[in-house]
Amino acid sequence: MSANRLRETKPVVAVFGAAGHTGRFVVLELLRRGIVPIAIARDLAALTAANFGDCEVPRRRASVDDMDALDQALDGARAVINCAGPFLETSDAVAAAALRTGIHYLDITAEQPSVRATLDKYDLPARKAGIAVVPGMGFYGGFADLLVTAALGDWDCADAIEMMVGLDSWHPTRGTRITGERNTARRVVIANGQLIPVPLPAAKKDWDFGDPLGHQTMREVPLSEIILISRHVKTSELHTYLSNNALSDIDDPATPAPKAADATRRSAQRFVVDAVVRRDGKSRRITARGRDIYAFTAPLVCEAAARLLEGKFSSAGAQPPAAIFDAQKFLSALIPDPLTFEIIAL
Repeated sequence: MSANRLRETKPVVAVFGAAGHTGRFVVLELLRRGIVPIAIARDLAALTAANFGDCEVPRRRASVDDMDALDQALDGARAVINCAGPFLETSDAVAAAALRTGIHYLDITAEQPSVRATLDKYDLPARKAGIAVVPGMGFYGGFADLLVTAALGDWDCADAIEMMVGLDSWHPTRGTRITGERNTARRVVIANGQLIPVPLPAAKKDWDFGDPLGHQTMREVPLSEIILISRHVKTSELHTYLSNNALSDIDDPATPAPKAADATRRSAQRFVVDAVVRRDGKSRRITARGRDIYAFTAPLVCEAAARLLEGKFSSAGAQPPAAIFDAQKFLSALIPDPLTFEIIAL
């Protein structure tokens, strides 16, 4: 099917890194939504072998080292979702290609330096081009940004914000392991109103998630949500904690990769995320429960892509998701599957 024919039938979104674990979920989610995916990968053999179900999916080979091939691979698309990490090695090239071809850009990175660089470099060019550049639109990053903004509600600032991420296990993908090995930059948090390197040793605390995780010991591990939230929310303190059991899994090189538990290919992994915002002695907490952080990233980033295609965003430029999308409506669009959430005034 030609690029022109694709445009005439259904909206088209390119997926760079489509042969990877999360990339395959993203391709399938686009198909479920009636959006035509263009599957792009650096490895032609892996792309050919990728299973996207019974649907015929256009497949194109391109790498970040070949601008012409990358531009040609994006031909016919209205947006591109970058699923290929480490994103410090791919985001700049793919975002630049999106600008050259005049299409929206999204990625799913948890890497703070990558998100920071994309926001800084591409905001003005994207505004001039009238397109949106949305980095960090994954479970780690954009999800927390949306949850925090929904919890804030009518508050225009907070005294303190804490993210509690609980997993019953964490079986990392190959991409997660490679990114962890290469991303050696010191992470940052907000303390006393300033963006500073996370204090070492990492802070610990106890947290009760309720069902299905219960009580967990937590360790401070800030990811890309710190950069995203800090761009549009004023707060004196901003910290993220992950459950120690999950971190022990990922620290163990013997922990296997995710294993499909059903026909959807999702693993049995369960997560609970609590975002707690405090102001003037009052607190609000939003709790989200779901399954499989990698599979969940697909409807999350595809919902963002769909809203960009439909013009349901407030402004062009390089932006955190909650700065351009209505956080409450966005999260509500993910209910009842694969997410449930509730907002509680404490």
